[in-house]
Amino acid sequence: MTTKELEIILESGTESQSIDFKASCPWNASSFAQDILSMTNVQEGGSIIVGVAQKERSFVRKGITQEHKDTYKEDGMKDQIAPFADPHVNFSVSFPKDKNGLEYVVIVVEPFKEIPVICIRDSAKTNATAIYYRNRDGKVESGHVSNAYDLRDILERAAVKLMNKAKDIGYLVPTPEDYKILTKALEERIKKYSLPSSEDKKIQEAKNKLRKERGEL
Repeated sequence: MTTKELEIILESGTESQSIDFKASCPWNASSFAQDILSMTNVQEGGSIIVGVAQKERSFVRKGITQEHKDTYKEDGMKDQIAPFADPHVNFSVSFPKDKNGLEYVVIVVEPFKEIPVICIRDSAKTNATAIYYRNRDGKVESGHVSNAYDLRDILERAAVKLMNKAKDIGYLVPTPEDYKILTKALEERIKKYSLPSSEDKKIQEAKNKLRKERGEL
């Protein structure tokens, strides 16, 4: 990401479905996994910008400290995120400066290639079998797919991508009926990864409480 591109984002001063701000912090796969998995399931992917602190209802430029910056090693980060995702997530890491010379960490996450990314590891902030997304019902934030509208959006984009791939390798252009069949197949594929129930949330809260008592959080 260039300084000009960074400035456009910072000048907006707001988070969105494709932009997430974080204050300066060291890299930790468990802390970033949910956001990275959420971004890859968004239509155009997104960017996580580390070095922007939240102050009340606004965001303030602070930059990344050198100590924290040194923990962001792209190859190692990808290796550490891989156990959380199926299929894998592709992202890049850069260290652009703003117009004032402050440096940031920018993690640019690419959208999934063909099928939605599912979390396959439990951690303090993730649940195995969950589908994460930048939810839009209220404040934009990373979390479980929270409504049928967002889930349908993810499935329809996956169906289109799979049909385009079939076309690229020589199959006939799919008909509307083919589209319905493919969408249904995708729904069946992730049926067991349904929206989290209230019971699921209670179980996760209990897990987090236990981890806190053990000093793991």
